[in-house]
Amino acid sequence: LHSFPTRRSSDLRILFPTDFSGPADRARRYAVELAARFDAELHVMHVIPPVVMPLANANTSWTMPESDMKLHVENAFEKLDGLIAEMQSLRRNKVQTVKVGFVVDEIVNYAREQEIDLIVIGTHGHTGLQRFLLGSVAEKLVRVSECPVLTVHPTGHQFVDESTVGKATGDKA
Repeated sequence: LHSFPTRRSSDLRILFPTDFSGPADRARRYAVELAARFDAELHVMHVIPPVVMPLANANTSWTMPESDMKLHVENAFEKLDGLIAEMQSLRRNKVQTVKVGFVVDEIVNYAREQEIDLIVIGTHGHTGLQRFLLGSVAEKLVRVSECPVLTVHPTGHQFVDESTVGKATGDKA
């Protein structure tokens, strides 16, 4: 069970894992707003799942060549650079990382290693067969994370006023 942080609020760390989707962008707004309001360090993370495809022979599989994986990692860092550039209103550090592995495992391990206090993640809103086939990273993360997880649904009422995202309380527009 994760205990609430005993650090000062200025030492808080928020993790925003992203897959660069629309729902992730909506969650980004929450992560930025919370980081601004609590003057927290914001960690932005992308996980590239390993690409292993079984071949006709059940004893063999194909794995993405290392050179292709390096290209995926470089592309992910470029996308993260773009996201970080949009977060210039935040006063605290912004940390970016790209990992290769199983998404939930990598997020949980990173959160533990970096002593993350809150994870903010978007949900795709899949239900029924689509959720069964695709799984839900957010749902799994809520179950196994050692720290609180804020999930942001892609539709409906939003708690964060998008016109004020990134402007800390008391800041002038």
